[in-house]
Amino acid sequence: MRVGTNPEKFKKELHTEIYHRVVVPVFIPELDDYFKDGLKIFRLNLESLIKTIHTKTRITIYNNNSHPDVKKYIDEIFLKYDVVDQVFHSKQNLGKINGILAAVKGNLEPLITISDSDVFFKHNWQENIEQIFIDFPNAGTVSPVPNSVLYKYYTANNFFQGFLGNAELKFHNVKQPEAMQRFEDSLGDDVKLYNQQHLQKYMILENKKSKAVMGAGHFVATIRREVFDKGTTEPAFLKIMGGVESKFIDKPNEDLGFLRLSTISNFAYHLGNTLEDWMQEEFKKLDDKNSNPYIKNFSLSPMRPASKIKIYIGKLLRKILLHKLLKKHYFKTIGLENAENY
Repeated sequence: MRVGTNPEKFKKELHTEIYHRVVVPVFIPELDDYFKDGLKIFRLNLESLIKTIHTKTRITIYNNNSHPDVKKYIDEIFLKYDVVDQVFHSKQNLGKINGILAAVKGNLEPLITISDSDVFFKHNWQENIEQIFIDFPNAGTVSPVPNSVLYKYYTANNFFQGFLGNAELKFHNVKQPEAMQRFEDSLGDDVKLYNQQHLQKYMILENKKSKAVMGAGHFVATIRREVFDKGTTEPAFLKIMGGVESKFIDKPNEDLGFLRLSTISNFAYHLGNTLEDWMQEEFKKLDDKNSNPYIKNFSLSPMRPASKIKIYIGKLLRKILLHKLLKKHYFKTIGLENAENY
């Protein structure tokens, strides 16, 4: 029997001053072989994140059936830090995307940062990302890690704005080539990601207020929540790879008419699965007393319905300008002298 009236019925609206959420899905099933340094890397991930976020941020951790020691560490972090306000423990590995979707759908923040559990965050990553959302009002995805080879990956809206809109496409000197090289090294691939030109120049989109690198990667990126709200409503039946991130993040971002950008400077590192001395040295540089400023009265520009014609024109421009018959000449006109191998 129910007696009385639940007072929550009269509180119809939800309101929060928190505007930025970071979602960290983690899967470390064992602590040997490939995952032998997994927990140490994850500690650097979470503790660097906690040291570098501003006060208008909260963190969600989604544990995809990791090793008991990992679960224990997550619970300790949850109890120790108020900024870690949500923890999900799944007894089955549901994959990165489903963990992200579960967290995003139940929260209100307009900005959602998704981060792999092997990302190291530097001070001021949020401030620089959020400023790009202000300076480029139709930005939808922004990464704190510039990558010179992603200029053609789901960037139709970038090409439209840079060619027919209020911005310009240019080549710009890479500000921190050593950070890009460190990212390539962290992947451990036999095939090199960058050639010498990629480490010297990246394509940027520049307007009257600011400039940003074309494209953004998946391992850490800040995304407008509309990309999740207006994107696909299906669950992801693939845990990783197979185009799953493209389907749930990249394509919705482009279909909504949003830009895909990265910061000019590097504000995060991909650590991989092996602990190295430089990582500990970078962690020592993080200052607990850093204020990590947030942008007062931050708000995103209202989302406008995307024009299918505009998106189509952007895709067509990208295809034409990057065609092998035109690419070399076009790249030269926007600042890249030798476009032969770019």
